[in-house]
Amino acid sequence: MKHILAVDLGTSAVKVGLFDEAGRRVTSAIEEYALLTTGEDLCEVPATIFWDNFLSALGRVLEQSAVATKSIIAVSFSSQGETFVPVDGAGAPLRNAISWLDNRSVAESHEIEKHFGRETVYKTTGQPAVCPTWTATKIRWLQRHEPEIFKNTHKYLLAEDYLIYRLSGRFVSEYSVYSSSLLLDIARRAYWQEMLAFLDISAEQLPELVESGTAIGKITPSAAKETALSPATLVVTGAYDHAAGSIGAGVTHPGVLSETTGSAMAICAPIDAPAFDPQCRVPCHCHAISGKYFFSPFGETAGMVLKWFRDQLCQSEVAAAEASGRDPFDLMGELAASVPPGSEGLTFLPFLSGTGSPEFDPHAKGVYFGLTLKHTKGHFIRAIMESVAYTIAKNVQVMAELGTEVGEIRCLGGGAKSALWCQIKADTMQSRVAVVEEPEQALKGAAILAGVGAGIFDDLETASNSMVRIKKRYQPDPQNAEVYARGFETYETLYENLKGVFQQQAKRG
Repeated sequence: MKHILAVDLGTSAVKVGLFDEAGRRVTSAIEEYALLTTGEDLCEVPATIFWDNFLSALGRVLEQSAVATKSIIAVSFSSQGETFVPVDGAGAPLRNAISWLDNRSVAESHEIEKHFGRETVYKTTGQPAVCPTWTATKIRWLQRHEPEIFKNTHKYLLAEDYLIYRLSGRFVSEYSVYSSSLLLDIARRAYWQEMLAFLDISAEQLPELVESGTAIGKITPSAAKETALSPATLVVTGAYDHAAGSIGAGVTHPGVLSETTGSAMAICAPIDAPAFDPQCRVPCHCHAISGKYFFSPFGETAGMVLKWFRDQLCQSEVAAAEASGRDPFDLMGELAASVPPGSEGLTFLPFLSGTGSPEFDPHAKGVYFGLTLKHTKGHFIRAIMESVAYTIAKNVQVMAELGTEVGEIRCLGGGAKSALWCQIKADTMQSRVAVVEEPEQALKGAAILAGVGAGIFDDLETASNSMVRIKKRYQPDPQNAEVYARGFETYETLYENLKGVFQQQAKRG
């Protein structure tokens, strides 16, 4: 039997999964790594950690599976975006990788917005806000603050590109992962020359761009020796993690979207052509599926808020979970389930780190509203879950204004493990919600990409739709529709009325 290898390059961990040719995961392993936060707004990663952790996780996968490496015919990737590393002509890193979480380039992001204008940036790159997350702003920072590194950089590589180079010896990447870099003209699917000129870099200093799922060569002899993989194994271009996750969940056409409730919240809603919101509220990305695109609204904090609540206010649940061998989130979910829909008037704004789409308000803060003596810890927990559903609903509402209707939502990430949370989302949006069997959707998407590149599957859409199996569907409860409509209205009104207060507070420092 043939096998395919999938690699997920996450923000703080590298996962490796081995799949058979039918798309079933044989085994997987994860290697976490620490982020270097050595100063205010600084967040870096030793560049070689991506390779070292890949080798470590791969070794465990090969040991656990006992699969002959000659049966592994291809490897592909799901990758975080924006995080980049400058390398010399031999592909050696010139410094640490700068993480997407890094915010050092605030001044440079303002400079880019002033030079090009927000609308031009949006209509070209699909990014409605110019913020220090994006790669271009940090390259500008590098030019200004580390001129020797800037001068000696042969290539600027994203995390996916770096692993592709280490395995194949080629500087190659794909369109989806560059959609959030501000370096790509998404409609032309080519580098944005005016931005490159502004940054004083050339297209030759960036990888060659091809479609996701393209076989670009075999593993080099040196890489084969380091990895214990066969030199006949193909290296296949991967995808931006949200695009890979949506493929792994069978979300390949308009009418179905995926939402990932992990630390943050991210939506992937496929569309057939690039589309832009006149009010600049929704990001648009190149899809991993050739010629297609997707709306990519996001929330800065989602599951992260529940984790914060657990760590700060649920010590008794954590202790009970440790004593019983259960997950504290399960105990918290049971408390939330004892509370009626709408949390009896308690509404929460989950903006513990500002907002993403559609507000893009860095000054917004978390707020509990409507608190009375009857409210318990369970109300607080359920209100958090409902607030994330409201955030998703707000973005779905905006996309509906742009002509994107939704018949089914596929829930991914840690939030998909909670039946209560899935039902809350179905009831809030009065839409069917589905959870797929494979919990590691990004790995599954990368495996499908590898299979397409190796010729096991004819195309991404066919492979995705045939290989993805639904574990459970949640139907909306019409009786809860009115309750959540009122809650959603309060959520929206609360933010609108507090927006000015948030701004005033930010000015006062």
